[in-house]
Amino acid sequence: MNPTVVPLQRPTFREACRLWLKIGCLSVGGPAGQISLMHEELVAKRQWVDESRFQHALQFCILLPGPEAQQLATYLGWWLHGTRGGIVAGTLFVLPAAILLLVLSWGYALWGAVPWVSAALRGLQPAVVALIGVALIRLSTRWLRTPKLWLMALGTWLGIRWGLPFPVLLLMAFVISLLWQGIRPAVSVSPPSDGGERPSAPSSTPRPDWKRSVRVFLVCMVLWWLPVGLVAAWLGAEHVLVREGVFFSGASVITFGGAYAVLPYVAQQAVEQFHWVSSSEMMAGMALAESTPGPLIIVLQFIGFLGAWHQPGSLSPWMSGILGAGLTSWTTFFPSFLWIFLGAPWVERLQGLKHWERWMGVVSAGVVGMIMHLAWGLGVSALGTADGRVDGPALIILVVAFGLMRWGKWPSGAVILLSAVLGILRAQLGL
Repeated sequence: MNPTVVPLQRPTFREACRLWLKIGCLSVGGPAGQISLMHEELVAKRQWVDESRFQHALQFCILLPGPEAQQLATYLGWWLHGTRGGIVAGTLFVLPAAILLLVLSWGYALWGAVPWVSAALRGLQPAVVALIGVALIRLSTRWLRTPKLWLMALGTWLGIRWGLPFPVLLLMAFVISLLWQGIRPAVSVSPPSDGGERPSAPSSTPRPDWKRSVRVFLVCMVLWWLPVGLVAAWLGAEHVLVREGVFFSGASVITFGGAYAVLPYVAQQAVEQFHWVSSSEMMAGMALAESTPGPLIIVLQFIGFLGAWHQPGSLSPWMSGILGAGLTSWTTFFPSFLWIFLGAPWVERLQGLKHWERWMGVVSAGVVGMIMHLAWGLGVSALGTADGRVDGPALIILVVAFGLMRWGKWPSGAVILLSAVLGILRAQLGL
């Protein structure tokens, strides 16, 4: 039995702000790396948060739609310094990546057709497939611990290939979870008990209260939709910025399991229905998002930028692109603040509820199925040639990237950089 680590002192708000900015600038390596970084800084090094609280917050955030790493930062910031702490932690976790990706998106829109840029992006495409493959193996090993969950994951993959939309599959998964009483959750939503006494929450965190919950919900809903409404009043309801705001608001509500779960749905809509980006631009955005700090779901900002850049209407392309990026990031990340501020005071009451555990297990299986679909579709696009043959050099880059990440334990940023260099080298050699 390990004793719970109780923090000896609380950080000042200024100290916490500096740390959240540091984490935002260094949070590379996907959710696993980001969560590990927060654990190292907050639990192991500074002992601002005890182990049991960190684990409980993490399991709660896994249940929510949206980027779990950003939500974990928001939760822990809220636990340390109340609402202002949650706002600062969640914002600084995303802001450095949002600014950097905005600059990269602008450069891509201007110079993406330059030969060496195109060659680098061509090398990035198989690396993206390798990244997804590594994630698929890791998550399936962790989450699919029963044959029934494996069947559900495969069923989700087949359902997507048959054209069923992602929200419908989530609803079907929930119904099946109620029928399959024997399904055990792949990830427990209850943190392991260590027998120690948990420290009480700081006085700045509110107690569960229905009146407060209603106020939080109403205020956040107004703030969530206010920018979309202002843009609609300014440019009209049919402008691409309004359609992006509405679409990405909906996507943020169904993003269970992180970016890999929602990207197939977003790609299908953004490429095939709205024509905001092409398939190659979608993969370039994923590669750029993987090479920057912050959550991978920041790739939606890239899509929002290019979609508004391509269809500016009465605005200039650069102004439309900046507004598209900003509105997309707002509607993607702001809902996470709503979930945390609304649910965190009640989170202790969710601990151990069987229906939540069952829901978590089924959603996890569905997420793996979605990743299977994403890997298949992007793999066909990255490795196929115009005459239907397999692209040999791209396959070599994919295998090298996969091996370096899977067995060499290389960080994703280094693999992305190496793949870009290999893409340029390939172009120079005429392969």
